[in-house]
Amino acid sequence: MALGFLLTSHNSAANTTALTPHMAEYEVYYGSIELGRARYILEAPEGNLFKYRFDSDIGLLMLSDKRHIRSEFTLEDNNHLVPMRYSVERTGTGPSFREQAAFAKAQNVVHSRYKDERAKFPYDTELFDPLMVQLQFRLDMEANKDALHYSMVKEGEIDDYDFKIVGKERVNIDSGSYQTVKFEVVRDSKKRQTFFWMAPDLSYLPIRLSHFEKGSKQLDIKLLNYRFEATTPTEQALNNEAAPQLESDNLESNKQG
Repeated sequence: MALGFLLTSHNSAANTTALTPHMAEYEVYYGSIELGRARYILEAPEGNLFKYRFDSDIGLLMLSDKRHIRSEFTLEDNNHLVPMRYSVERTGTGPSFREQAAFAKAQNVVHSRYKDERAKFPYDTELFDPLMVQLQFRLDMEANKDALHYSMVKEGEIDDYDFKIVGKERVNIDSGSYQTVKFEVVRDSKKRQTFFWMAPDLSYLPIRLSHFEKGSKQLDIKLLNYRFEATTPTEQALNNEAAPQLESDNLESNKQG
C-alpha cells in the first residue's frame, strides 16, 4: 500500500470524508463458509479526477469468480459526483465477460457495452455507475439527505434503487465493534432482502452487508480492515507520488478492536 497511507483510529477517521483516499478490505461468506475477499481502493485524486476500484477473488470448491471493477469520476459543487468511465472484467468458472460505460456529457449520451451488447442512453446528471454511486451515497448521508434514490447504468440497462434507513445498531464482528446506521434495499417482495450497515464515525464506510433469499442468508460480507490517507498538504503530495504503488500489500492491516 502507498507509503502515504496511515493506520487510523476512530479519532483520526472523524476528520475524513467519503472522498478521503482510503482502502477497505472485506471477507465474503456464503452462510458460514468463507468464499474469499474483496477490496475497495479510492486513490488520491489527480486534480479533480478521482479513481475508485474494486477487486474480488472468491470461490467455493471448484467454482471461482474474479472481478476487477474501475470507475473514474469528477466532483462538482454541492458534493455531486459526475461519472466519466466505468469498466468490469469478470473471469472464473463459466463464461467470462466485460462491461464498459462512457458518460459523454458533451455529447449528451451514455455509451454502454455489456458482453457483446451495445446500448445508448440520454445523458442525465443523476445517472451514476454502480461503483462510484456508493461514494455518492456516503456523501449524501454525510449531508443528511433524506431521499436515497439512485439510478445507474448496469449490465446494459438503467436500474433504479431505493434505500431506507432501518435504524441505528451496534455491529460486532471479528475486526471490531462499530456504531452503525442500518439500511435496507427497498423491494416489492420480501423474498429477497438486502441489509447493510455503515459507520458514521468512518465517513459511512460499509461495515457489513447481508443478503437473504426466502429468509435464508445467502451472502454475508464483513469489514476486515481499512485505512484512511492523511490529509495534510505535505502528506497529500507524498501520496500522489506513491499512487502507482497502491496494489502493494506490504503495510500491516488496521483492525479495530
